[in-house]
Amino acid sequence: MTDFSKVSSALEKKGFKVSVFSSGSDAVSYLSETIREKTVGFGGTKTAEELGLYETLDKFNYMVWHWKAADYENLTPEDTAGKKKIHEARNAAMHTDVYICSANALSEDGVIVNIDGAGNRLSSTLWGHKKVIFIIGRNKIVPTYEDAVWRARNVAAPLRARSLHKNTPCAKGELKCCDCSSPERICRGMATIWYPMQKQEFEIVLIDEDLGM
Repeated sequence: MTDFSKVSSALEKKGFKVSVFSSGSDAVSYLSETIREKTVGFGGTKTAEELGLYETLDKFNYMVWHWKAADYENLTPEDTAGKKKIHEARNAAMHTDVYICSANALSEDGVIVNIDGAGNRLSSTLWGHKKVIFIIGRNKIVPTYEDAVWRARNVAAPLRARSLHKNTPCAKGELKCCDCSSPERICRGMATIWYPMQKQEFEIVLIDEDLGM
């Protein structure tokens, strides 16, 4: 099993709650038991999708996820109804008790880095929820903060742009950030979380699997 002791210790010293699991299924079972009869919002997270977390939590909670409001990954510019549903779901997710997302990268000294295009995920990890849960696979953990920023910009964001078929240099060419000015650019803002925000509970769920991008 991956040794999560260094990153877990660093996070706990900062005030984050940390839960470690050897498999995604164990993590899903844990979250299903601890989140009951809550309003739950999701950010854009391939990790949660791969785990089938939405479907499990939907049995016991009121769920909001813009990926479920419309066919997000295949949305066309002409689909105004789909765009409206996604916008409404993003807004609704900002007002739930619990917010769940992943991270583009996590450094071993306990710093979380996320890049966003619409801004809903960054906003919701910084303010407005009673509890924020980050679900992070072992592939997202890197040695330093500088490595975390590099991974977010040169691995996670380009892979996401490719999955959305964006007309950006990173989606069509070499896997790296080109700091482009494309109107379809998805890396428009970055949040660095050093410590839990005031008045909110933060839990980091570490999973010994490669998950997400």
